[in-house]
Amino acid sequence: MSEFYKCSICGKIVKVIAEGKGQLVCCNQPMDVISTFKSADEVLDFAIEKEEEARLFYLEWAEKLESKALSEEFIRFAGEENKHKEKLQRVKSGSIFQPAARQVTDLKIVDYLVDITPTPEMDYQEALIVAMRREKASFKLYNDLAAMAQDDRLRDTFLALAQEEAKHKLRLETEYEKEIYSEN
Repeated sequence: MSEFYKCSICGKIVKVIAEGKGQLVCCNQPMDVISTFKSADEVLDFAIEKEEEARLFYLEWAEKLESKALSEEFIRFAGEENKHKEKLQRVKSGSIFQPAARQVTDLKIVDYLVDITPTPEMDYQEALIVAMRREKASFKLYNDLAAMAQDDRLRDTFLALAQEEAKHKLRLETEYEKEIYSEN
């Protein structure tokens, strides 16, 4: 299976798609291998950890944001990440989580926006961009994990989670289009 690396400073995750020479570096420091995933449980544990990290990110920024409305929105995002974590824990205990038959529409709005570094002074537009980028990254991660899964049940679980992330991204992009594009 593929290897994943993580930066111990910024938390960025990289999936190796082709072997190469040298060492992966981020933030001027070598990245650490986080897993070569030898079992379904290891993959699920990794995904559970990613959902918890996302939940903590949103909670941390909810406290830092100056806008009360944005803070509440980030707390809601944290709750959604926690639901994903709970779904993964149920799958680990034997539950089945199936993807829907219908694909989620991708407006691709975030594909054309600059990357935003979160700051306590973020405005609504910047917060939406941060959240959309995170949802897009989670969508890609779950699709990668689905492609690596050797167990059909696990593959379906990751495809279902990818769809959940795509739905979140669609909701955020729809909000962005309504609130930001309509202002221009």
